[in-house]
Amino acid sequence: MYEERLKRLIADCEPLMSDLRTVRRLKLPDCYIAAGYIRNYVWDVLHGYRFRSRHDDIDVVYFDKECCTEGRDMELQSQLIEQTGNERWSVKNQARMHLRNGAMPYTSTLDAMSRWPETATAIGVRLTACDELELYAPHGLDDLFSMVVRRGPFFADRHDYLERVHRKNWLVDWPLLTWIKD
Repeated sequence: MYEERLKRLIADCEPLMSDLRTVRRLKLPDCYIAAGYIRNYVWDVLHGYRFRSRHDDIDVVYFDKECCTEGRDMELQSQLIEQTGNERWSVKNQARMHLRNGAMPYTSTLDAMSRWPETATAIGVRLTACDELELYAPHGLDDLFSMVVRRGPFFADRHDYLERVHRKNWLVDWPLLTWIKD
């Protein structure tokens, strides 16, 4: 139910579809546009807001164990900025992100996303070669569409989660959200 609704919303958003086409041309393994770009767009729609660029960055996540240097991510990020004129791109190879997060190595982009701080943030979208939207939401889409902010089940640091929600100011930007603090 929610999967088809999310696909329709994304298909109706030309800026997001354009970004998905741009990322697809990179041909990165296990690659998605994810996190706040998707979450914020849906929350805007559910709040009745016009499309607004309410994200700090456009998260591009992929998994490549063969070349997992930060330098490669920066090159890809620069390439996206040059192609689009948008400086909000953020490219991260999930094969190395476990180091930053103090975790065991991730096995895929999907594994990494399942460990993200909030359930409604752990959502990725990509455009297949056949122009089909493909979604990944390890914790489902219920919290996204119910406008619930909840800590992801594998995100262990409750204090970091609480601090993050305060810092992001989501409850001010989207007053219909329900925040589950535990």
